[in-house]
Amino acid sequence: MVAGRVVRFDSTRGYGFISPAYGGEDVFLHVNDLLMPEAYLRSGLQVEFEIEEGERGQKASSVRLAEPAERKPTEMVPTGTLGPAGDGEQLCDVLSQDEFRKEMTELLLAAAPSLTGEQILAIRRRVVDFGKRHGWVED
Repeated sequence: MVAGRVVRFDSTRGYGFISPAYGGEDVFLHVNDLLMPEAYLRSGLQVEFEIEEGERGQKASSVRLAEPAERKPTEMVPTGTLGPAGDGEQLCDVLSQDEFRKEMTELLLAAAPSLTGEQILAIRRRVVDFGKRHGWVED
């Protein structure tokens, strides 16, 4: 078994990518290779998996949770990240406003613990509005 973190997952299309803990190329993940409910998948989730050689390169199989499904700040995936084989399709996680606010609060507290509640609320409001304009946050 290999440890890693989910980089992104598109539940509509049923696939995503895992970044192995040892480094190297991201590994393709398909919904049919999950040993856990699909609803658990989110960016940053720590998983364990086997690596198989697929038609287009490495793919994950027997994917399961490596830790309890607790909410943790996710790693940011740069916009413009391309899908498999550089097919030109841009992938981006779209979060609900509530999920985005929670993630933003956790990130702000971790990055600058001296921020006041009022400062966090003001920053969060502006970033949520920004996320809506770019399609990163659902209404």
